[in-house]
Amino acid sequence: MNIVRICGLAAVVLVCSASVGIFERDADVGDTPKTGAIEFNADTGDYRVRGGGANIWAKVDAFHFAWRQISGDVVVTADVKFVGTGAVDHRKAVLMIRQNLDRDAAYADVALHGDGLTSLQFRPSAGLETLEQRSTLNMPTKIRIARRGNQFTMYAAKEGEELVPTGPATVVLQDPVYVGIGVCSHDGNVLETAIFSNVRIETAGK
Repeated sequence: MNIVRICGLAAVVLVCSASVGIFERDADVGDTPKTGAIEFNADTGDYRVRGGGANIWAKVDAFHFAWRQISGDVVVTADVKFVGTGAVDHRKAVLMIRQNLDRDAAYADVALHGDGLTSLQFRPSAGLETLEQRSTLNMPTKIRIARRGNQFTMYAAKEGEELVPTGPATVVLQDPVYVGIGVCSHDGNVLETAIFSNVRIETAGK
């Protein structure tokens, strides 16, 4: 049975589940009329993330997020695929490094869209518009985000190929940061699912 805790974070109350796999917690961020969830398969190491929310974009975000808090440089890598055809082309599966769980927080992520578009998204400061740099690859199977100081770089590759970098983008985040995986349906009335496999989080201490 899952342990449920109520976490008060910057005047936003989140319902957080117990740790799952390598992540400390998961919860919906922002306005999500339908509740997301995460399932971890200990045999395969896969994370099945189900998320709602209108978008991860503009000045506020809404999605389901699983995270752990980390300080310093970090690299997150995963193989990612969507489940089903999806209701909206721009549903998103992301690897994210975020200042906090406020809906308008500063962040950088690698966003794989349902139509294959892959971009380095970033909000330089809380409440600002999100910016992006797009990968030349469409529908990669492996994505990565790397934080080196205040610089964030996206990497993407198709199966069996070398990772191709995009960036960097500059976002100033204060340690510790929230590092993890997430899904946004791009339609608050539905939930979308993505599977994250071979998830690795590497820090300077490793």
